[in-house]
Amino acid sequence: MPFAQVVIGPPGSGKTTYCNGMYQFLNGMERKTTIVNLDPANEIVPYPTDISILELISLEDTMENLQLGPNGGIIYCMEYLADNMEWLEEKLKACGDDYIVFDCPGQVELYTHNDAMKRILNRLEKLGYRLCCVHLVDSHYCTDAAKYISVLLLSLKTMLQLELPHVNVLSKVDLIETYGRLPMALDFYTNVADLSYLKFHLNQDPFMKRFQQLNEAMCELIEDFALVGFETLCIQDKESVTKVVRAIDKASGYVFGGLEEANESIFMTAMRTGSEWDNSVHDVQERYLENEDPNEDLYRFAREYKMPKEDEETEGGATSTTESKPSKRQSGEGEPGDGKKRVGFADE
Repeated sequence: MPFAQVVIGPPGSGKTTYCNGMYQFLNGMERKTTIVNLDPANEIVPYPTDISILELISLEDTMENLQLGPNGGIIYCMEYLADNMEWLEEKLKACGDDYIVFDCPGQVELYTHNDAMKRILNRLEKLGYRLCCVHLVDSHYCTDAAKYISVLLLSLKTMLQLELPHVNVLSKVDLIETYGRLPMALDFYTNVADLSYLKFHLNQDPFMKRFQQLNEAMCELIEDFALVGFETLCIQDKESVTKVVRAIDKASGYVFGGLEEANESIFMTAMRTGSEWDNSVHDVQERYLENEDPNEDLYRFAREYKMPKEDEETEGGATSTTESKPSKRQSGEGEPGDGKKRVGFADE
């Protein structure tokens, strides 16, 4: 039963660099790995590959012969591959049970609207491949609230479209603050917690403030699905790569592949893989970010946005908290019919 990573992401997110680093890392730990280049526009790759879509069709020839632009040409190439999967199946036979890394194109339309990529992956699953989608996103998008919302929506749509085990990765985390200061601590962006903070930052922008209802609707949509979360990656950092590989192996089921030889139970294997090489987001925060107080903006959010809003609700007749009579929230009782999450602050 061969396992494989499907590496996707917007242009410039570091897919080819990731594939090269992953090839070296996995082969270094004696996991025989083969990279398959499925990007018809990627003619020069830094990693060794015996299988490339360029043997079947190339973007340059497609654009010249069919008079298509770059985006239309790549979509045509992937649809052509989907209709001629026998070529790829024949090439993959020579790989046996090697661990496969598929380097895919960067056009997001292939993972959000067009069904060519989904048809290709469905065919690979029928061949017995255990696939895990690795969605790379440049971490500098976290420095801008509007861009981060767009990344969340893209990740969510991709997960729903491809219907595969999915690991979202913030790449180039070591360069994240070269584009500007992070408004909140890094774990806020990896856990995708209470997005009301983002609505606050979006409303600080004079342009985005005009679309407050749209901003709230998008944040609520992401929170309602509660599917998106991120790993962090610096491809030059062995510990960071190890953490990502561990997450991918657990998502694809590779971590349980050696149970018969090791004679271990699934429970023991899960515990062992979950405890090794612990590298939390807080470690990444300390290593690559220079914020003295990463929660400074959260306190400002509480002072300038959340607390005044609660005061307005109190003046309008909402239930208030008094010193003599504790509220239901303070006493641990929930309000009837209220399923909303409450966010507490240190200064409340």
